[in-house]
Amino acid sequence: MKYARRPLVSLVLVLSATHLLGADDAWKMIEPFFTPPAEFAKPLESLRSPLLFNDGTRVKSKEDWARRRAEIVKSWTSLIGEWPPLIEHPTVEKLESTKRENFTQHTIRVEVTKGMMLAGYLLVPEGKGPFPAVVVPYYDPETSVGLTDKPLRDFALQLTRRGFVTISVGSPGGDARKPDLAGVKCQPLMFLGYIAANCYNALASMPEVDAKRVGIVGHSYGGKWSMFGSCFHDKFACAVWSDPGIVFDEARGSVNYWEPWYLGLESGRTRKAGLITPESPRTGPYVKLVEQGHDLHELHALMAPRPFLVSGGSEDFPSRWRALGHTIAVNDLLGVKDRVAMTNRPEHPPTEESNAQIYAFFEHFLKP
Repeated sequence: MKYARRPLVSLVLVLSATHLLGADDAWKMIEPFFTPPAEFAKPLESLRSPLLFNDGTRVKSKEDWARRRAEIVKSWTSLIGEWPPLIEHPTVEKLESTKRENFTQHTIRVEVTKGMMLAGYLLVPEGKGPFPAVVVPYYDPETSVGLTDKPLRDFALQLTRRGFVTISVGSPGGDARKPDLAGVKCQPLMFLGYIAANCYNALASMPEVDAKRVGIVGHSYGGKWSMFGSCFHDKFACAVWSDPGIVFDEARGSVNYWEPWYLGLESGRTRKAGLITPESPRTGPYVKLVEQGHDLHELHALMAPRPFLVSGGSEDFPSRWRALGHTIAVNDLLGVKDRVAMTNRPEHPPTEESNAQIYAFFEHFLKP
């Protein structure tokens, strides 16, 4: 497996560690990552092209793609459940406000579905807005704002230092493996996407935020959460998914979409956590998703023409480009370039370098 550093990356890395990048520097840093290595440039043929309608006819125009996009959404939501109506202006309660560095930290509760207020943090930079903004979901919001000892997962803190408003939330109910769905009738990962969409609406309702410049980023569990939020809610301007596992891969225990806290929830059935075995088989809608030939590349395509970055680690290695090639093909049809990017590192945890690339991505796509 090759993880060679692309050209120009080290040139900008030191500059971006704690300071804002200029627009040119941000683009120089991330530009190489929008081109797949030659050996992975061809889309993976075992994945059905999202440019084929369910009846097998091919998408040939932008108008066709709009209909095919709706068809993909319908196919998935018929299996994993639909969102309730979004909350147009979610309530945000500010419980405590603290001045930190060059921003204000608000301890908040944000309305994420009917009857559920989720604890979190709102960080607002000094200066005159409206600012770009980013939703940062993770197991707990404290890690995202730099209040725990978990290294390099403080995306909200680092982005707010760079002039972004951020909102950070954690698992509904406090336990990622036993999420509180608040009565919503959909799979847990779909519900997390719904929470992300309402967090978008919360930010978009704030006068200090530019609603057209709101992104989302998450690592691992937060990466899966960010993927489902951004793919199903097209108001997100862009997204970063850090090593979530961007395709179904039943050989890898961390690419575990089959678990009941993601897409395998089934009433009256339980399974032993871990890899799928005869003794611990697939459950829930995940069964039909696999049997019907669906995979996550169909959701990636819902991002088109919006840009996204896969910050790949041990679960999203360079050959995953072959799955991303299907979304590149959609963007080609739509007449846009440089919308799909992937960086790679050998291990799952974020690194200083991979995070600098993430921040440069947001600097380029969300700053004026």
